[in-house]
Parts: sequence; C-alpha cells; structure tokens
Amino acid sequence: MVQVLVWCVGAAILSALIVTPRIGIHAFWNVLIPVAPALLALAPGIWRNVCPMGSTALLPRHLGRSRRRRISEAWQARLSLVGVALLLAIVPLRHVILDTDGPATALAIGILVLAAVCVCSVFEWKSAWCSGACPIHPVEKLYGTRPLLTVSNAHCGPCERCVATCPDSTVAMTPQVSVTRTPSRLAGTLMVGGFAGFVFGWFQVPDYSGGEGWSHLATAYGMPFGWMAVSLALYALVGFFAGPKRKDLVAAAFAGAAIACYYWFRLPALVGFGPFPGDGALIDLRHALPAWLPLVSRGATTIFFAWWFVGRPLRGKSWSVRPFECISELGAGGTPFISAVGATPRSDSTRPARRTS
Repeated sequence: MVQVLVWCVGAAILSALIVTPRIGIHAFWNVLIPVAPALLALAPGIWRNVCPMGSTALLPRHLGRSRRRRISEAWQARLSLVGVALLLAIVPLRHVILDTDGPATALAIGILVLAAVCVCSVFEWKSAWCSGACPIHPVEKLYGTRPLLTVSNAHCGPCERCVATCPDSTVAMTPQVSVTRTPSRLAGTLMVGGFAGFVFGWFQVPDYSGGEGWSHLATAYGMPFGWMAVSLALYALVGFFAGPKRKDLVAAAFAGAAIACYYWFRLPALVGFGPFPGDGALIDLRHALPAWLPLVSRGATTIFFAWWFVGRPLRGKSWSVRPFECISELGAGGTPFISAVGATPRSDSTRPARRTS
C-alpha cells in the first residue's frame, strides 16, 4: 500500500512538471530531492522499497514478463561505473536547464524510467538497474553505510542471488565493498573520495534559465569536477597518512562530509539563504527569519552527520532483511548454483544479513 501511495505521488509530480511546471519543480527539486539524502543515510531500505522508479522498473519482473537473465560479476562492475557516470553527468544539468524547466525535468525522468524498465525486462530483479546502472544507487551506497534500521524487502521474493554482493542485504554496505574489478574500484573511489568535492563545487554555480545555461556548460561542469579532483587528491593524501587500518574511517569521514556539505547549502537555500538568492528556494523568508538561522542550521547538520558517520558506533546492519533462498537454486547440501558467467559466491566479509526471528 505504501509503495502504491508513493508511486502515485511520484506520478503526480511527474504530471505537474509538465502541466504546472512551477509547482512540479518545487515538489520535485525543493521537496522530494532535499529529503532524499537524509532518508538514504537513515533508512536506505525504506527508500529502496518505495522508490517510484524502482517500483516501475520491477513491474515486468512482478508481472512475470522479465526474461530474468543472469548478469556476470564483470558486467555488474561495469554497470556500477555506468551509474556513477550517469550521476555525474545529470547533476550539473540541473543548473543548465533542469532546475528551471519542468518539461525538461519530466523528459529526463521519463528517459531514465524507460531505460530502467527495458533493463529490468531482460535481467533478473534489481541486478542490472537498481543495483547497477541507476544513477541514484552510488549515492545509496555512499550514504547508506550505517542504517538506523533494517526493514523487510518489499520487492524481492525468494533470493535468486542475482548479484554477487547484494547491496540490500549486505551488512555495512559501502561503495568499496567487494570491489575486485577495475570499473567497480574506480566507481567506489570516485564516490567515496570525490563526491564531497563534487557537491561543494555544484553549489558554486547558479541556476540558468531561458536556455542561457547551454552557453555556460564549462562552468556548470567545470566547478563540480574541478572540486571533485581536489577532493580526490585530499582523499588520497589523508588515506596515505592514515594507513590501511583506518581506510574505513577515512571513507566514512568523506561520506559524512558529502552529505553535510549538501545540507550546509541546501537547507538555508530552501528559505532563501542560498549562495544565489532565489535559486532552490521553496519559499523566500529572508526578511522574516533571523540572519543567524543559516549558521545554526549548518552547525546542527554538520555535527549530526559527523556523529552519524564517524562518531556513532557501527551497528552492523543491512538495508533490508534478505529473503529466503530460492529452493530451486540450491544444490546438494544447500549449496547455491551460480549460473552467471563470472559470478562468484559471496565471501564471509560480504555475506548478507540473515533473517532473524
């Protein structure tokens, strides 16, 4: 029921982007998107259950219309890099056109949904899109390392072991868990080490309107990617001095820095206190609220996410409870068959959480 409700809300927002663009832009970019990072950090399993794009993409599988092809571990690694590439390509387009053009945003969403449905019509469950090429998935893995709670899996039936390392049921999932191939290693490094700088650089660019943004592509992409390079260099430097034993701590700190940086700018901007007044404002309250409010907001969110990612003990939870094994996939003694070329059983370090009574 919750999935249906959220899907209907998503469909309504998509329609509003076309019919009443101003309302649709506020609903999507200034309400839904600002809430998403916090939800990914606190309860990524809930997001994975109700994501409207994911629910739509998995309809062919739920209706028995998917070809259910297995995907190899090598292609899983490649698709993880595709997801990062899509994320880094789409986000700067917000300044160019998406933040100010409702129909353009609706078109971009429609293209992604169509791609998701096509992919899930061929491959098993979430393997190729929700846990692969989806541009939201890299952020899920970056922010969802320390979930507050583990929820039931609303989509998957009996576990088909469709991915080598299931992000939904692996304890303490991160972009660098079980990265044995070059594309997945690159994707993990870009997100863990570079995303904080990418976010900071993105907020240094104003929104362009009326087609003006196409003449500012160098700025729209140059600022986030330039600061991403700075962040990657800093990540490498800190990692070098911290040593291998503190690798996870450094990764957690950079993940926390990314989401803290987002809310440092985004929350004040919602009420008109952004770096470019009017950009990303849900309602302009600059003349009604005290000037010190942004400082309080920034301090509170930075302290909270520093504690959440670094100061808080790691609880060892997964995003969702792993469904029971599919009996037809088990061999003698309960050993799972691995039918995909290149796929391998999970190691002990990435074994998913078991259902508990």
